[in-house]
Amino acid sequence: MDLTLEELAWIVGSGAATAVGGLGLLVLRRPSDRALDVLMGFTAGIMLAAAMFSLLVPALDRGGVGEVVAGLAAGALCLAALDRLVPHLHARFAERGRLGRLRDDADPRARHRGVLLLVAMLIHNVPEGMAVGLAFAAGGTEIGIPIALAIGLQNIPEGFAAAAPLLNGGTSRRRAFWFATATGAVEPPAAIAAIALAAVVAVLLPAGLAFAAGAMLYVVLDELVPEAHAGSDRAATLALIAGFALMMTLDVALG
Repeated sequence: MDLTLEELAWIVGSGAATAVGGLGLLVLRRPSDRALDVLMGFTAGIMLAAAMFSLLVPALDRGGVGEVVAGLAAGALCLAALDRLVPHLHARFAERGRLGRLRDDADPRARHRGVLLLVAMLIHNVPEGMAVGLAFAAGGTEIGIPIALAIGLQNIPEGFAAAAPLLNGGTSRRRAFWFATATGAVEPPAAIAAIALAAVVAVLLPAGLAFAAGAMLYVVLDELVPEAHAGSDRAATLALIAGFALMMTLDVALG
């Protein structure tokens, strides 16, 4: 299939939408400790909803329970292995080093947590890009544009959520923005690859979606939720619910 300029623009724009979410980090002042807890909770809520409604539900619609469960377990185990390879101390085992957050080498636990989330987001965006490519391969602009638009709009809060935890580890807002942008950069190549290998990718997509969901769930439950609740428990819980509701609404509204 030969892509038209319009189709290519939609494919690239869908992935680039993470940069729009990252722009929020450029206009925010460095958050207070309480605001960081709220941001972490909000991020966890967005990621939970994305894993369920953007990944697991479509995976179950396209494949069997067995392959979805296998993909979910593989994704969680992959992030657990990565977690083990990167030395750190969890928030529940040690006091958080809040005093050093303004330095680039501050709070290595928070930096580690941000890296894990970025890896999970990169994994998550590969099957999303494939879904866009398969939509264009199956129905051209008639099916491809609505799917690209829906995923692009979902990528806006995801871009913010992917980079916000990096602020907790002393990363500059500008650098966090570029990390947010980079998480969406994998989508256009994945979409183009899916178009070129449409028949093969269609078979693998359910397991790929579930793999991404497993990776995201591991980071949320092992890193984000404990960190958010190490300080402002109630505020973080309410922020998590708000993030979940926002992402669920976007996903359901956009189909």
